[in-house]
Formats: sequence, structure tokens, C-alpha cells
Amino acid sequence: MNQLAVSPAAQSHDSSAALEVAGKPVPVEVNYGDLVQAIEDYAIFLLDPHGCIVSWNAGAQKLNGYAEHEIIGQHFSRFYTEEANARGWPAYELQQASLTGRFEDEGWRVRKDGTMFWSNVVITAIRNSAGVLTGFAKITRDLTAQREYLEALRQSEERFRLLVHSVKDYAIFMLDPEGYVVSWNAGAERIKGYPREDIIGRHFSTFYLPEEAAAGKPARELAIARQLGHVEEEGWRVRKDGTAFWANVNLTAVYDETNRLRGFAKVTRDLTERRQREELERSGESMRRFLATLAHELRNPLAPVRNAVGALRLETGVSPTVARSRDMIDRQVTHLTRLVDDLLDVGRIMSDKVELRFAPVDLGELVARGIEAARPFTDAHGQQVISSMPAEPVIVRGDMVRLVQVLQNLLHNASKFSPLNSRIEVNGSIHCTMAVLEVRDSGCGIPVRALDSIFELFAQEKSSVNAGEGGLGIGLTLCKSLIDMHGGSIIASSEGPGRGSVFTLSLPLAGVSASGKAGAQPESSESAGEVAPLRILLVDDNRDSADSLAMLLELKGHEVRIAYEGEQAVHMAPRFVPHFAVIDIAMPKMDGYATIAALREMPELVNTLYAAMTGFGQDSDRQRTRDAGFDAHLVKPVELSQFDTLLAQVQALRSARGGD
Repeated sequence: MNQLAVSPAAQSHDSSAALEVAGKPVPVEVNYGDLVQAIEDYAIFLLDPHGCIVSWNAGAQKLNGYAEHEIIGQHFSRFYTEEANARGWPAYELQQASLTGRFEDEGWRVRKDGTMFWSNVVITAIRNSAGVLTGFAKITRDLTAQREYLEALRQSEERFRLLVHSVKDYAIFMLDPEGYVVSWNAGAERIKGYPREDIIGRHFSTFYLPEEAAAGKPARELAIARQLGHVEEEGWRVRKDGTAFWANVNLTAVYDETNRLRGFAKVTRDLTERRQREELERSGESMRRFLATLAHELRNPLAPVRNAVGALRLETGVSPTVARSRDMIDRQVTHLTRLVDDLLDVGRIMSDKVELRFAPVDLGELVARGIEAARPFTDAHGQQVISSMPAEPVIVRGDMVRLVQVLQNLLHNASKFSPLNSRIEVNGSIHCTMAVLEVRDSGCGIPVRALDSIFELFAQEKSSVNAGEGGLGIGLTLCKSLIDMHGGSIIASSEGPGRGSVFTLSLPLAGVSASGKAGAQPESSESAGEVAPLRILLVDDNRDSADSLAMLLELKGHEVRIAYEGEQAVHMAPRFVPHFAVIDIAMPKMDGYATIAALREMPELVNTLYAAMTGFGQDSDRQRTRDAGFDAHLVKPVELSQFDTLLAQVQALRSARGGD
């Protein structure tokens, strides 16, 4: 049999290329039906200008579950969740596509059987030669399991040609059996940079890094596609201008009805921006996992230390040295426990959303604890911290742990930017209605130009003599945020480089509000009273979160049932008839909004109270849960005292109704 080879004089039109058989040119038709036929895991179809479906392929049927006769003529909004339809998202997508030419989105979509999948969607506006909108090309990809088998599509040749050539976000083209390019779409030209006339007839190894091409990678991919039907990979590819981009590539063998290899369908997408975004997300996720692991590992030894301190308190007749050591350990365990909890909530600290625990704070004790907390660092530098406080006690109202954190941070910075064996001063005083603390060092100082920006996030003074020590980046930002939350202020001053620095923080005296008005009443510290046993339903796909909360509530005498998904809650609730249901919002398959909608329809649960549990706490988030029928909005992580208050309200409502 004669071997097919691409002629150097390959034609450069849309649907054919010149090949040579026995030295004679023979035209080869590119069947766009065959091209798209090979694509399995992309739903590719056309909409009319109003969003009604006018074509349907096998990939769409596989992904969405509808046969062609069931879906043609229907509006594409039926693939969207009730929430998306309620906010008009399908219409918004078409509007944006018509305005800008294309629209891309990722989100939940709904199959015929009601199950949901996470999809990537690209909608491209199609216009005729007069510029009139004639419809939309829509490509949907299931990213839930990352399956990318290309599926054969059966549509008319002209419709497939229009569809393929309208798509600009995917390079979709055909190779002959030897790997030479025989078709080229607009997306391929945009992504790879080659006009059609420059690439038709060239081998697809042109797109690979030189070292990969030399190692035979393109030939291996063709061999795998012939053997297995398709091959998928992600890697670097090369544009015409020599720049590289990170690509997702699907290569599928295309056979005709006689099982003869016609060539290969190739779909390439530029994922460079996504890869960069995912790398940033992975970096952030790695940090979150590290903090979570660190917090977990620190809690394990803290428990026996706390128990040991309790045992020491039961001992009588201990020496003063042992008593002082015991008390110091107790304070530091309390401090460390609180800081461990904060490791899981760094984002809240950065956004000033951390909750303060206000109580009377003695300024002298605050200074003593701050110096003690910073001692490992100052001792390592041979530095002496000297404090000077008023003779009479100075009481402010604040969070002792957070204020110690601020002072420790200031002492840490003073030590870092001061010479070895130097002296650091902490001076306390009262100015009008404010308690004032000054942290003074004799270090490298701060240039005047930096004094206004020193508290900005990630601000660092590079020109200091101790620049190798690291700048004042995130710590001072946290200090300022915490002091602002106390109704105080913090400023930095310096006479210039080499002249030392002074950080001055001011806090309202106890009984004086942040506005300077006396007589502010202390917050009530009374906890909710004892609550009679209640039936509580917890709905959360995070098993650790649900199990641990159930354990705490059961220890308080309540009867608790756990549902790890919304559907399970719907089946369990009518039999259990809870007094109180706590529902996580972000659950797969059936989210919290769908779950409460189903539960609210059950007559058995007419007296049940519902609380939404979520990581989002903006006003719009709270309004949305109220609109959905939730009685309360809990922002993770939720403290047990919040549950105590809610449970007391549930009990009060039960008593008022006089029923179970």
C-alpha cells in the first residue's frame, strides 16, 4: 500500500490539504464531523440568540444526560442550579458573550438525573458577515473527575465547521496519520501564533520544546493514541514567537467506518494563567495545612501540661519557687492555647475580624507578661529590658492575650534592630483619659520618610543598617489592627538612622470608651444558663467538624444526630424531629440552601429552628441566609458559647409553645 505523505506544496484552505500518493498530488478532505466526532468529554453545541438549543452532540448527551430529541429547542438554563437561575446567571452569560465576544465561567451544573458536576464553560458569540448576532457556540467541560475522552459528534458538516472555527479558547485541529497538520482553527491561531497558511503541512512536533522533540516525545504520543485511542497530558508548548505556554493537550485517534486510521484530533488549551493561579493557591493551601497541622500537634502536649498544672494546684505546702513556676507555666499555657487557636484564623486577624475578649487589664501585669514573652529573643541578644510604671495601678479594658501579643511584637522588633547587649525601655504613663506605653530602643532607627508607611502591610525599610535581619513587614500591621480594635492608637517616631526608635501605643482607661465618654458598662460575662436536653441535628460534610461538635453538645446532655450530606438530613429529619438544626452551607451535591428548602417543606419540622454555618460573614451573606429561612447565621469557627446562647433561645421558644 502506498504511504501517505504531506506535499511541500500543501494547500492552505479550510477543509483540505494536498497529499502525495505515488508522487501524484491527491486532495484529502477534512471532515469536520469526524474531527468533532472524536471529542468525548467536551459538550459542544449551538444556541440561538435567545439561548435555545439548536444542536446537540454526543459529548453534551454524555455530560448532561439528555438525548437529542429531549433537549433540542429547550433553553440552556435548565443545566443551571436553582440559585443560578434565580439570580439570572444564564441570561448574564449570554449578555456578556454578546458584548465581549466570549464569556468563561466555572460553577455547578445540573444533569438530567438531578446530580451536579463542576464545569468549565466557554460561550462564544457567533455573528454573520453583517455583524448580526446569529447565536452562540457553547463548550462545557466536566472538571469534577478530570476526564477528557474525546467523543464523536454527529452533526452537519457546515455546523461543525462553524462551531469549530468560532471557538477561540481551544486550539482544535487535525493531524494526518503521520502527525502533519491538515486543519487549523481560530483558537489554534490565537494560542499558538501561527496563521493557517504557515502551519498546514508542518509536523506537530513544531509545538514541542526542542529537547522533547529531539527525545521523540511527539512520536511516542502518536503511538500511545493509536494503541489506547487517546492520550492526555499537560506540559510546556512553544508558540511561533518562541515563547512557551503551559498547555492541556488531548490527542485522539480518529478512525473511519472501516476502522482505518484517518489521523488524529488534537485539542490544546493554554492553561498558563490557571497554572500560575493554582500554584499560588497551592502555596496558600500548603500554608493553611501547615498551620492546621501545627495547631493540632501543639494541642496534644498542651493538654497534659494543663493537667499537670491542675495537679500542682491541688498540692499544699509547695515552696514559693514552685508556686511562682506553676503560675508562670499556667499563664504561658493559657497564652499558647489562645495563639494555637489563632493559627487557624490568620485570615480573620489580617482582616480585623478577630473577636476580642475584653476584661480589666492591669498595665503593669501586661508589661510583665510582654517582657516575659519576649525574653527568649532578648536574652539571646544579651539585651536588657527595663520597665518604668506609675506607682498606682493603671487599668485598661482590653484583651490581655492580644495586648501581650502587641507588646511582645514591639519588643521583638526593638531587639531585632538594636545592637547586642543594648538596653530597651518600656515606660508607662497616663495622659488625660489614656494609658500610654512607650517601647524605646537605641537601634538603627527609622528614616523620616518611612514613619507614615511603617504600619502598612508588607512595608519594609530596606535601607536600615540591619536590613539583613528582615523588615517590619506583617507584625506591625497586626499590632496596629489590634490596637485600633481596642479604641487606641499606635505611632512610631525616630530622630533618624542610628538614633533609635520609639513606638507609642495609647489605650483608653477602664470606664472610658473609645470616644472619651466615661461610664461605659463592662460587658456581661455571664454564660447562658443550663438548658434542658434538646434534639439537635448537625448537617456538615466535614466529618471531623460534625463529630467534634456533636461530642461537645452530647457532653452538655443533648441528643445529637449527624448527617454528612443534605440528602441524608432530608431522610433523617422527619424521624428525628430536631428542635434545632445546624446546617453547613458549602456542601457538595445538595448545599445548605437546598437542604433547608427541603426541610422547611416538612410538616413534622414546623417548630424546628435552623442555623446556617459558613465561613462567610459579610452582611450580604447574612441577608442571603435570612432570605433562605435560617433563624441564625454562625461564622466558622463557632465557639461553644454561641451555641449555648442559641440553645437557650430554642429552649425558651419550646417553653413558650408549651410542647415538645
